[in-house]
Amino acid sequence: MTFRFLASLAGSPRGGHPIDATAGDRRPLRLLIGTDTYPPDVNGTACATYRLARALVTRGHDVHVVCPSEQGPPRVERAGGVTVHRLRSVAGPVRPDRRIIVPVLLTGTLARMVRRIAPDVVHVQDHFVVGRALIEAARRLCVPVVATTRFLPRAGRQGRVAGIAVCELGKALAWHDLARVFGRADHVAAPSRAAAELLAGRGLTRPVEPVPYGVDLSRFRPREEPKTWARATLGLPDRETALFVGRLDAETRLDELLQALRQVCRSADAQVVLVGDGPRRGRLERLAGALGVGGRAHFLGPVPEDVLHLAYASADVFAMPKVSGLDSAATLEAMASGLPVVAAEAGARTHLVQHGTTGYLYRPGEVPAFARFLTRVLTDGELAATMGTIARTVAATHDHLRSLSRIEEIYAGLAQTYGGRVQRLV
Repeated sequence: MTFRFLASLAGSPRGGHPIDATAGDRRPLRLLIGTDTYPPDVNGTACATYRLARALVTRGHDVHVVCPSEQGPPRVERAGGVTVHRLRSVAGPVRPDRRIIVPVLLTGTLARMVRRIAPDVVHVQDHFVVGRALIEAARRLCVPVVATTRFLPRAGRQGRVAGIAVCELGKALAWHDLARVFGRADHVAAPSRAAAELLAGRGLTRPVEPVPYGVDLSRFRPREEPKTWARATLGLPDRETALFVGRLDAETRLDELLQALRQVCRSADAQVVLVGDGPRRGRLERLAGALGVGGRAHFLGPVPEDVLHLAYASADVFAMPKVSGLDSAATLEAMASGLPVVAAEAGARTHLVQHGTTGYLYRPGEVPAFARFLTRVLTDGELAATMGTIARTVAATHDHLRSLSRIEEIYAGLAQTYGGRVQRLV
């Protein structure tokens, strides 16, 4: 069963939300958010940017997003109260499914956009094509800049040149580039404490503040309906269920989850449910068949946001083998939904998952340990319930409204310091 992600844009009930009264008496701001990826793209940055923009609208702000067109030709659209400026794009050379903007003359284009929109603050979500050009445009026009990144340069296995690891050199250059671009921002925000600690040691000239998006505790919460009902609604068999939510690519190491599932099935009537899509989906489906668990690995595809809570409600445990990435949105959603978590000991999850209390952490790549912890949770309902209750309590300290208020404080402080919007030029 596959759900169209676009349905979450067109049909999500959040589209009609009134302005949040908790915004208080703070002056509404005009904000311009820059990103290289935005829905209908399905990835962490696109989803986080979309949620931030929509949440800011509910607080009464005038929100604009500039991003690549998902079809090629440029256009401006209104979606959920957000004005989305989609710039002309071309298919990416490495991943044709990812649209990119040719950077030639982009800074001038964005400078004209900044003059026309006259934002109080610019907030870039990455340091790639749109982010770096928008920072340059904002600097020219004396508009304050907030910068956030979820980018994590990684070492690979591409070999050595003159005794130097090629990928290690590339990794160092990537960090240097990020530090140089974000060094021009007024405020650097990281999506997690782990991300802030990592970024702070990579040559940034600005302090890095952890401002995670947090989790919507009203949407993601333990459900009164039985798991059997949620499974039936999603067309799933009624079995003990391990859930994964995220992109199906090499970075998520889902081959390890399928290998662990084969071991788990020796002791439990279990299944894995994978929510999301990506370039590795076909390969993973074939691997599941080759491992003999094809009937126990269910690929749901991208699930609309107004249905996503059902995926968590259907599960007994959340599984996250991914080791890269600087935030942990799906893990937080699972914990808020009352699920214990079994995750690779890496990234932001090391600050979220309390080993033996809210779930288990295992050394990345150790499939037997991964399988052992999944089996322990799936075969002990009392343990799973206790861990899930504590996980919900931990997640409650990451309320997205608190994070949103902090973002607003940052915006308001910069807007006041800079003394108002850039002058519109004819």
